[in-house]
Amino acid sequence: MPHRNPILYIPSTLLVVCLGLLSRKFSYLLPDVINTYLGDALWAVMIYLMIATIGKSWSVNRVGFYSILFCYAIELSQFYNAPWIDAIRNTRLGGLILGFGFLWSDIMAYILGVSAMFLLEKIAYGNR
Repeated sequence: MPHRNPILYIPSTLLVVCLGLLSRKFSYLLPDVINTYLGDALWAVMIYLMIATIGKSWSVNRVGFYSILFCYAIELSQFYNAPWIDAIRNTRLGGLILGFGFLWSDIMAYILGVSAMFLLEKIAYGNR
């Protein structure tokens, strides 16, 4: 089992958050094909890093599974529209976390982000 170091994973998570926010702020500098996926892929990377930090001794497969499951659950939650959750979504932080509407492009971005981290950890930790 890998033993992830929070001293590496927590700053990495914060860096990914900053990159994600910057990707939204400066989206006009990037081609549309990148803008379609980059923010959501980085969001999935952030989720992966957070789950890897919480489950620091979990296998790479387990972290990858829980990460993609969490990302899909958030995306599927966008089909649910009640006043209370829409009020949360209408805040800046709530919108960043919960999103506004289901998109297949978000699902693809989550696959890209989680897969990238999964492969990096597979390389770093081997088959553990």
